Amino acid sequence: MKTESFRPVSNTPPTTLLGKMKFYGRMLVDLQVMTVYRDLRKHLPRYRGNVLDVGCGQSPYQFLLDSGKTEYVGIDISDADKFDYRNSEVVPFDGEHIPFPNDHFDAVICTEVLEHVSNFQGLADEIHRVLKDGGEAIVTVPWSARFHYVPFDFFRYTPSSLRKIFDRFREVTVTPRGTDISVIGSKIVVLWVRNLAPTDRWRLVFAPLWLIASPIMLLALVAAHVCTLSGTGSTDDPLGYTVILTK
Repeated sequence: MKTESFRPVSNTPPTTLLGKMKFYGRMLVDLQVMTVYRDLRKHLPRYRGNVLDVGCGQSPYQFLLDSGKTEYVGIDISDADKFDYRNSEVVPFDGEHIPFPNDHFDAVICTEVLEHVSNFQGLADEIHRVLKDGGEAIVTVPWSARFHYVPFDFFRYTPSSLRKIFDRFREVTVTPRGTDISVIGSKIVVLWVRNLAPTDRWRLVFAPLWLIASPIMLLALVAAHVCTLSGTGSTDDPLGYTVILTK
């Protein structure tokens, strides 16, 4: 079994000063998380009523909801600690069957989860089942992302497959997050960080060389941010996709 040499950092909410520094500081170097956050920020503040967060982890985006106008419920698998998440307020489920009745939620959130679900169609159908008619779901998936949370990383989804998976919904809108230039910048950052903290100790002798290469990394990162925000480059090979679903 392949071991994971560079495990993703758990995504935690900005509820404390340290948490805010980690959350917003991460946006500077992690374009995957930054683009997910940017898309969620457009939609979550207007949600009302019962909101379900599928595969919620530490509920990092709950703060974007209006707490006075929403009732938040987060669900995740009982052994979410395999993904470095521990949330005492989570409702446990088996990763496939959502433990709520039909037409129960006004909105559903599911961020960077579907690639870790072996029966993705079953979970997609469950999201449709528990969502009220006229309700909205927002789903994000990675496209250009390394093999992560090994061995619980199963799929990457094209826009065509996403439309097929969610074809029970009345409206399906798939939007790319970032461009191929964003991807190149993101890969350079990951390469740089991975070589500064290698799992093989002997590789630390090369760390000074990677420190010398820091200006190249910073230039790539700035270019990636600019191209992500401006849409420069090809969206056929993005960081990921955001799917807006209306039942």
